[in-house]
Amino acid sequence: VQLQASGGGLVQTGGSLRLSCVASGSTFNSGTIGWFRQAPGKEREGVSYISINDGSTVYAESVKGRFTISRDNAKNTVYLLMNSLRPEDTAVYYCAASTAQPAGIMPYGIFFSWGQGTLVTVSS
Repeated sequence: VQLQASGGGLVQTGGSLRLSCVASGSTFNSGTIGWFRQAPGKEREGVSYISINDGSTVYAESVKGRFTISRDNAKNTVYLLMNSLRPEDTAVYYCAASTAQPAGIMPYGIFFSWGQGTLVTVSS
């Protein structure tokens, strides 16, 4: 499966963006799609995950209540709606797939098919 992330951009503090992750290629109908981010000089961190099977979700503490992950299986697309954005949300955001089901914060080592990343910049 190939993943393509899009939707990043420049937004002011408090603004919103919606990221999209479109899957193509081989069928991927069981497992997890995760959103990760990596800020300059920092390690990649998990932001949110969603089960392709039942839609169950997991969020990092830093984004709970502000970000919402959702899926549209008919469109092979996973979304990340980001509200109340803060400067510390600035990063390149990636989506990736795993055959595992969501279970807390998941290590990025179990994910494959990383998309190319989309840059989110939040100005203060």
